[in-house]
Amino acid sequence: MEKTIYDFSAPLLNETSAGRTVSLAEFKGQVLLIVNTASQCGFTPQYAGLEELYRARNLSGFAVLGFPCNQFGAQEPGTETEIGAFCRKNYDVTFPIFARIDVNGPQVHPLYQFLKKSKPGIFGTRRINWNFTKFLVDRNGNVVRRFGPSTKPKALAPAIDALMNSQPALLGNDR
Repeated sequence: MEKTIYDFSAPLLNETSAGRTVSLAEFKGQVLLIVNTASQCGFTPQYAGLEELYRARNLSGFAVLGFPCNQFGAQEPGTETEIGAFCRKNYDVTFPIFARIDVNGPQVHPLYQFLKKSKPGIFGTRRINWNFTKFLVDRNGNVVRRFGPSTKPKALAPAIDALMNSQPALLGNDR
């Protein structure tokens, strides 16, 4: 049987949930946007747009899952408490934020190995090139699209809505 994102789990930030490990199967039936994040990045203001997407759609079966990463210019150096406090204070983030992970290299989280294999980037690269790379996942746990860091959350709304309304032909392709 082919894997889906439901085969993976990750701990939430200790700051918010005592480090509870969450199976992504808890999100079965939802459309997901999985994003590697950082608090000191030029793309950090995207937290506001991600939160806006989440609040507008979470009751309809959509979730944003944030995965802090410190691999790009050491732009996520804080502790889990600091990361959580930053997200709440500056962007009023309410979507799930997981513990800091690696998205590339020898310590890459298995979820990110799967995401990169499922939807490679430009020219087939499996590497995450920077913070705020986004993966859109359908209600069955399949990765259907990858978006680069410069794609703003607001621009994702049509693809998210199409997927939520089961119109995959409208999804297009953006890496």
